[in-house]
Amino acid sequence: MTHEDAATGPGGTSPGPSAVRPGDPSERFSRSSGTADTPDPAVATLPVELADAARALFGDRLDIAAAYAELLATDGVVRGLIGPREAPRIWDRHLLNCAAVAERIPEGIEVLDVGSGAGLPGLVLAIARPDLAVTLIEPLARRTSFLIEVVERLGLGGSVRVFRGRAEEAATGANGMAPLRGDVVTARAVAPLDRLAAWCLPLAVPNGRLVALKGASAAEEIVEHEAAVAKLGGGEPTVHLCGVGVIDPPTTVVEVVRERVVGPARTAAAKRSRGGRSRRR
Repeated sequence: MTHEDAATGPGGTSPGPSAVRPGDPSERFSRSSGTADTPDPAVATLPVELADAARALFGDRLDIAAAYAELLATDGVVRGLIGPREAPRIWDRHLLNCAAVAERIPEGIEVLDVGSGAGLPGLVLAIARPDLAVTLIEPLARRTSFLIEVVERLGLGGSVRVFRGRAEEAATGANGMAPLRGDVVTARAVAPLDRLAAWCLPLAVPNGRLVALKGASAAEEIVEHEAAVAKLGGGEPTVHLCGVGVIDPPTTVVEVVRERVVGPARTAAAKRSRGGRSRRR
């Protein structure tokens, strides 16, 4: 897949309202502050105590991360993608938490982010790692509209695109598009591991990986769903801590390698007759 065009939905058309014009990553939305309808951009200011971690994770792209934080705290809140109580914690709970996962992703690969929502973790990874080609997979129109605007606003159209649709549609192809495949498939707070594997493993290339951001109960979830993951072609799930020594607490991820391709095989050798019997040509 190529990422030369601006972010689009299935078939190359932009879903939802038109995207805003690209602008300087440091340019702010024009908003007044202090009311429920117009959130204060200052709540997204990088806390001093997190500055070292942010510089370590984003490097010279910290200004783009700061612009994204502001968009989440303002337009993201107004449009219901981020809860108002989350706005003051955007850096520690969202941006740094997601950026730490970059250490588990090889250089220069294709990343698919399932259930991207407001762009977490997909957009954060694209900001922290410009070597990655990232596709944000999201079925809801209002969310894909926001994602398209943010991608253009931050000047990320060369490495990020938006697919409007469900994971199953991305895996099989939709509206004339070829099926999507990635070396790594990410997801954050989307579903339990069994359902997540059912959605994400078909999107991974053989020997590709699902990298799922999980909470403290990741080990228990693996025990509960390991058999289901195996039936879906996944290897043994493993738990990793990301950002150790950089963020506190570190980010917990569960990784599953797609070891086998499973699913109903369809061949042209035998077709069903109207009576239900197979017939040969």
